[in-house]
Amino acid sequence: MNSILNQQNINDAQLALSLGAFESKEVEVNGITLHYVAGGEGQPLILLPGWPETWWSYHKIMPELAKQYFVISLDIRGMGYSSAPASGYSKKEMASDVAEMVRKLNLGKVHIAGHDIGSGIAYSFAAVYPELTASLIMLDTPPVDASIYKLPMLPIPGMFYPWWLAFNQVDDLPEKILEGRYSLVLNAIFDGLSVKQDAINAFDRSVYVRTYNTVEGIRAANGWYKAFAADIEDNKHYKKIEVPVLGVGGSGYQMINDALPMLATEFKLCKIENCGHFLQSEKPEELIGIIKTFLK
Repeated sequence: MNSILNQQNINDAQLALSLGAFESKEVEVNGITLHYVAGGEGQPLILLPGWPETWWSYHKIMPELAKQYFVISLDIRGMGYSSAPASGYSKKEMASDVAEMVRKLNLGKVHIAGHDIGSGIAYSFAAVYPELTASLIMLDTPPVDASIYKLPMLPIPGMFYPWWLAFNQVDDLPEKILEGRYSLVLNAIFDGLSVKQDAINAFDRSVYVRTYNTVEGIRAANGWYKAFAADIEDNKHYKKIEVPVLGVGGSGYQMINDALPMLATEFKLCKIENCGHFLQSEKPEELIGIIKTFLK
């Protein structure tokens, strides 16, 4: 694995190979191409990443989970080697992409997990497609609701300030400022939201920055944020999730704790101590144990 990761300009097929018996693949859904990395045997477990990462965000937990499950880590619409169309970034639409993939690959009922933006997609998938859902796992981030409108415009001393939620919804300006310089934002996010800052190392960051360094990549990722108003409206109309739900929180534990009773009829909540937002990178062994115990 180390010899592969020491290569320059490594592609996703090589990254998949570095994890063992995993393959980089593509599937056509809803008029776009989705890229994913899959491996293992057993009931399907779909992993959805968030901003500013890719399928690689799960690389520390995929090999162990693949010993018991058929693991699929997916580049969502607008991410990595997946298509980045001009529209279709509401979480309901992106959940439709996942549902079409599940049907095309004949996966049957799947366990689905999401982190950050991926958590909102996973929630929408479980809400809209209960017939395809065996269980739902939300990592550190609940789906958006109207409370997001109450976040302060200016930072309050001592209060967490998610400035990117607004910045990523500005038209055109982020692309003009950040094309070719996205490492500035990426490093600020990883350093600011991690307790163990070296958990996402220089190589990992190089994998992510190539995705977000172009106008197309920035515009697509910002589309996930510009769709929040539509997401909030869609989420108002969903019934409580009836399949088993797991919420796991590091720095986002309180948000998950507050949201779960309103989202699900049957849920379990776990907290990972001394951990920031990026659970899969900072505390992979603990997260693996929590997920395995839940899925049993």
